[in-house]
Amino acid sequence: MKTLLSVRGCAIAALCVTTLTGIAAASDVEGVQARFREMDTNGDRSLQFVEIEAARAKIFDRMDIDGNMVLDVAEIDTVRKVAAAQPSMRAGGLLGGADLAERAKLLDADGDGRITRAEFVAYVPERLKAADKDGNQALSLGELRSLKRDAKTSE
Repeated sequence: MKTLLSVRGCAIAALCVTTLTGIAAASDVEGVQARFREMDTNGDRSLQFVEIEAARAKIFDRMDIDGNMVLDVAEIDTVRKVAAAQPSMRAGGLLGGADLAERAKLLDADGDGRITRAEFVAYVPERLKAADKDGNQALSLGELRSLKRDAKTSE
């Protein structure tokens, strides 16, 4: 069984992913840059959707406390509680805006009330797809900056 520490690590990783899309606090910039470099596995200074999927797979594996390849309500609730205890996640990060349970509904592609690893990994938010202005299935630094500017203007 995984420890709460690994779930906490998952919540932090999830915050970093959301930060890369422009919705976390500016004070997290240094950590975001490190996470970006970690996710950019081919070193081309852009994030291919497949690189984002690989990062999401790691996050899922940390969230799947019982290791059954499915996220259930209890596991999502555990992540929510851990994230809620961290101020950086409450203020514009993982829990900013929509409730985590509402976000989970978006991931449940077949509507069965459970999120499989495949559903979690394959999900690409519409705003990321829209940010990919050239349609190359990757987000350049310019596209990421644009996404961040758009998030700030909509706040």
